[in-house]
Amino acid sequence: MDLNLRDLRYFEIAAEAESLGRAAETIARSQPALTKAIRRLEATVGGPLFEKAGRGVKLTPVGLVLLDEARQLRVSADEALRHVADFSQGLAGRVRIGSGTVSVGALLPRLCRLLLQQAPQAQVNIEVGASFQLLEQLRGKQLDLVVGLLPPEKDPDFVRHTIAIDDVVVAARSSHPVFKSRRISLETLLEYPWVLPTPEAASRQWLDAAFTSRGLPPPNVQVEANSIPLLPQLIAGTNLLSFVSRHTIATERSARLREVKPSLLMLRRELGVSARSGGYLSPVARRLLALLQQEVPGLMTGALD
Repeated sequence: MDLNLRDLRYFEIAAEAESLGRAAETIARSQPALTKAIRRLEATVGGPLFEKAGRGVKLTPVGLVLLDEARQLRVSADEALRHVADFSQGLAGRVRIGSGTVSVGALLPRLCRLLLQQAPQAQVNIEVGASFQLLEQLRGKQLDLVVGLLPPEKDPDFVRHTIAIDDVVVAARSSHPVFKSRRISLETLLEYPWVLPTPEAASRQWLDAAFTSRGLPPPNVQVEANSIPLLPQLIAGTNLLSFVSRHTIATERSARLREVKPSLLMLRRELGVSARSGGYLSPVARRLLALLQQEVPGLMTGALD
């Protein structure tokens, strides 16, 4: 079966546009030329890819399968071209890093400085976000490495390199009334509203389960945020409780935050770098991984103390 990558790309654009006319405008080709490309693909796969839907088109079941395969083929082709370009450029290639919010401030500036000292022509793309989202991008070959929370050990798609341990605990502003309680229990913590990450975040799921497994309701979440760095700012000036990294508490300026003790709820997490199992790493990405393993762990561990 011979598949033309250009025909596949035209097909992708048509599928996304749901209109052959709009797709032709996007690729700056005539509609008959686009139609010929799709007809060639249909002849190759042995079935129609589109059917009419109002004034536009929609994918047939065969088209839906081909769209998924076409996207994977394009990513693989792009990666192959990167491989050749990186080989010719040595350490002048590009690395795409996903960074969790814990590591972005404490680690990445120093890491990039070390990398650029060794590879002055390297290009670094950094995307900051929640670790669970970044790991999905890594799985989909949109990133080369993810620095932050590690995936489960049993996940066969990833190779894990542990750097440090981070504890997530209950925190509040230093003058929060919870600190006046004579005895703090889980029930005490439920007397106050909380600000927490969205339910997709692993720490939120763990916290909710910690309460419900003890026969208690989950916290009353008054504010929900998909940005972890917002949490300290949101609790510093309110009577909201939150569940944040001890590192965040230690680095928050002017000691505005305090850990609520005793530590009735503590989630211990591994921080490190993740790569795709069997995935391609450019020379620059391999150099970055070596820096993480050889030189940066001491810096990061110190930052998290």
